[in-house]
Amino acid sequence: MTTETHHELFVDTTRGEKLRINMDVVFHHLPCAFLSLDAMDVSGDHQFDVAHNIFKKRLSPTGMPIADASPQREDTINKRVPAGNENDKVDCGSCYGAEDPSRGISCCSTCEEVRTAYQKKGWSIQEYSGIAQCVREGFTKNIVEQNGEGCQVYGFINVNKVAGNFHFAPGKSFQQHHMHVHDLQAFKGSFNLSHSINRLSFGNDFPGIKNPLDGVTKTEMVGSGMFQYYIKVVPTLYEGLNGNRISTNQFSVTEHYRLLAKKDEEPSGLPGLFFMYDLSPIMMKVSEQGKSFASFLTSVCAIVGGVFTVAGILDSMIYKTTKNLKKKIDLGKNT
Repeated sequence: MTTETHHELFVDTTRGEKLRINMDVVFHHLPCAFLSLDAMDVSGDHQFDVAHNIFKKRLSPTGMPIADASPQREDTINKRVPAGNENDKVDCGSCYGAEDPSRGISCCSTCEEVRTAYQKKGWSIQEYSGIAQCVREGFTKNIVEQNGEGCQVYGFINVNKVAGNFHFAPGKSFQQHHMHVHDLQAFKGSFNLSHSINRLSFGNDFPGIKNPLDGVTKTEMVGSGMFQYYIKVVPTLYEGLNGNRISTNQFSVTEHYRLLAKKDEEPSGLPGLFFMYDLSPIMMKVSEQGKSFASFLTSVCAIVGGVFTVAGILDSMIYKTTKNLKKKIDLGKNT
């Protein structure tokens, strides 16, 4: 009566869908204030500093959640009301030379607006302590306070169903001259990208699914590096006994590590955790199938009939053997 699982392969003809990526990653030695999540694909779609449906939880140096720091939704971090005197807030502050009326940037009220104005100019902010908006919102204070902490990032992102990548890296990301750039000026020193992947999946889970990166832990010992995971996503359609269908994905993965700099050295590239994914044109269908009661009765009858036949053959062999032995014994007595 056990349910059997059957696998079929056919060409994936679905199109115009979004791919959901679920993630839960712990960075043991990288504070939440340092981290940003970006996603991009071959269609040209870029998502900088992804915030929707992404949560960050501050962790102590020992890996335990900080009691007075509840998980924060990423898209509310830059919108929270700054602590301090509300009279210090300026509705239209200076952009510190990054004003550009042609792009609608004439003043900057928040630290995020100053950073955005600088990014559009292709500039980097050398010292945040000299920007009143950032000082008022506690940007530099957060960097100092969280130094030495870890961070748990979890949630999900939706991307186009084409080849692409998403990555966790320190610094604020932006695009300059068609290149993806991270501003690391505010974060001094080396970056330790030691991490644990609690969960990484594409789409919904189904019974029996195995995600090869779940539970993976990597540790950096000598400096800052780049962790790269190359993922091949296989679209999967799961069909249960009750007829319910789950459209999801399975994946295989290979990995590579590149050391960019030793401790206290400037990295020669962008340290981070990179996931490069590509989609297979073949879809797998996993379906549960069970036998009917009539099939069960037929199998039982076949088993009973087989046992009866074998028992009859053994009985006949034993009978003939004993009969022949008896004849020989009787013949010996007569002679």
